[in-house]
Amino acid sequence: MQTPPPPATRNQRPGRPAWRRRLPLLGVLVLIGLIAVGLWPRPVAVEVAKATRGALVVTVDEEGMTRVKNRYTVHAPVSGQLRRIDWKAGAVVEANKTVLAVLESGGADFLDARSQAQAEARIRAADAAREAARAQLERAASVARMLTADFERVKVLRGQKVLSVQEFDAAQMRAETGAQDVRAAEFAQKVAEFELEQARALLTRGQPGGGTEPFAITSPVSGRILRVMQESSRMVPAGFPLMEIGDPADLEVRIEVLSRDGVTIKPGARVWLEQWGGSEPLEARVRLVEPSAFTKISALGVEEQRVFVIADFNDPIERRAALGDSYRVEARIVIWEKPDALRAPAGALFQQAGKWRTFLVENGRASLRDVKVGRSNGVETEIVDGVTADASLVVYPGDKVADGTRVTPLVVGAR
Repeated sequence: MQTPPPPATRNQRPGRPAWRRRLPLLGVLVLIGLIAVGLWPRPVAVEVAKATRGALVVTVDEEGMTRVKNRYTVHAPVSGQLRRIDWKAGAVVEANKTVLAVLESGGADFLDARSQAQAEARIRAADAAREAARAQLERAASVARMLTADFERVKVLRGQKVLSVQEFDAAQMRAETGAQDVRAAEFAQKVAEFELEQARALLTRGQPGGGTEPFAITSPVSGRILRVMQESSRMVPAGFPLMEIGDPADLEVRIEVLSRDGVTIKPGARVWLEQWGGSEPLEARVRLVEPSAFTKISALGVEEQRVFVIADFNDPIERRAALGDSYRVEARIVIWEKPDALRAPAGALFQQAGKWRTFLVENGRASLRDVKVGRSNGVETEIVDGVTADASLVVYPGDKVADGTRVTPLVVGAR
């Protein structure tokens, strides 16, 4: 008779595979791995831009206003009854031919001995002013001829690539300024001749038998009427302003800038005029930075010292035919430019511990670099040292980016 086998103990249960005994351990390991993956720091998403080489231009951006360079205010030469003026702003007038206004003095302009002496002195002063204006015109014409000849020589040298762009622009600016001085001198001579004729006419009318017919005021210069100050008929005293005359095609731009910016602006600097009504910006050049500043209250109530910058148009009249006197423009005055500068977005640079720094993206990580910066226009900044061209820079890194942080670029672009 056989004896039955002893009952199996708990550790000796038959039929249970070994891998099932390891399932709890594997579950624990997987859980630990998932927790580790979840807690592992993820790459920071950053915007990236490249440092590139190209032209960098620094400008002063301010509002400006056009104005006629040479304008003349017609005054009443004597007291009397002014007839109604039918002229309107924009009307074309011709020098010494177009009658602008008529005064009826009724013999009130007869001169006594004292007034006659004053009238004769006025004639002598007007004659001296005419001679001075004539001499100024000859001087301006001589200077303009010399500057034009210099510019022709400079153009030849520029064609041979002997001179720089800055020297060529300076010579061109001097030639253009000389031509504008000639036009201004011609205008001054015409005005001086008109003043002399007016003085002679008044002296003649003041003599006995000089006549009591109405006094006709003719236009001193050719151009257009800019503004009629007195249109209705009325009694006016001597010297009363009647209208303004000038040439709307002969414009300049007066730009109002902060005095600290005015110090950096040099005559001959390029100016781009935008938002003037045309589809393309106009080009001008700085002729003068006025030496005297003035105080102005800003929109925020802050006192500012400002100065006027005067610029002349470079574009032909056909491109700006609709532009008139006292029209608003937005001006961008070039104070510095470099044709081949290493540029980086201004948002990629920051100051830390008294140094300029940036984050480069290398092998998926942010690398902190010290850089030396140059000029900046607010959008792009010149990098003098510390970064090479085509380097990827982190733009606006934020507090999550540090040296060695893993990053993921969101936008890669060249500026």
